[in-house]
Amino acid sequence: MTLLSAPPRTTPGTAGGPAPLAPAARLLPALAAVYRAQLARARVARIPLLFVATFQSLGILVMMRGVVDAGQTSAARYVVSGSSVLVVAFVALNLLAQYFGRLRASGGLDHYATLPVPAASVVLGAAAAFASFTLPGTLVTAGVGAVMFGLPLGQLWVLLAVVPLAGAALAGLGAACGLLAPKQEIATMLGQLGMSAALLLGVLPVDHLPQPVLWLRDLLPSTYAVEAFARTFRPSPDWAAVVGDLAVCAGVGVVSLAVATWAYRRATRR
Repeated sequence: MTLLSAPPRTTPGTAGGPAPLAPAARLLPALAAVYRAQLARARVARIPLLFVATFQSLGILVMMRGVVDAGQTSAARYVVSGSSVLVVAFVALNLLAQYFGRLRASGGLDHYATLPVPAASVVLGAAAAFASFTLPGTLVTAGVGAVMFGLPLGQLWVLLAVVPLAGAALAGLGAACGLLAPKQEIATMLGQLGMSAALLLGVLPVDHLPQPVLWLRDLLPSTYAVEAFARTFRPSPDWAAVVGDLAVCAGVGVVSLAVATWAYRRATRR
């Protein structure tokens, strides 16, 4: 008895060929999905690290309180604003560089490469999730620092603009470092060097820094976040200058996230 095999199934409209792949997800829905997934993981894995970042900044405030008197308002502004932005640098720059460096070294990027989502949504979603956890720690650091150094508390709402824009700029740099570094150890080193630069050049009062160091300070995007926040502690803040500093952070954020997206595509194709 001859067994007859069943004819191959055909999909309507394919003329017997393989079924077409589903269209790739649009940028915004894919971005929201990646953001929610990263945020869910971060609730368990990164909340202790956020506590460390906040505790570190509070420790710097206590240390600098022994150097800068409450009456030195100019220096106190930079100490408080620099310590607050340091929370963002620790999470968005340092930890994100380590995260993407680890993904690249372990092959974890292959998982994202198989998903039908744009490359920009992966980078932006991860960067946004990391930066989101910095706002509570930044608010706590700024409030404690303002009370400790006798600065006004009325302008802390500016952090609602400072944190996202500084987070975008620093997260883009962190992601780019992690994706472009040839080894995971180098990505970790770059993230820690960037955080150290944000610490030393953001917390120390500018009156105490030599001119070459001030030029280096101007190259850091975190500097403009520190400047914007420090201006709001003055009796009559120059809001045009604040907006200008935040615009620089926004511009650096667009460029750095674009570079990180290109680096992600490059890493997934190798």
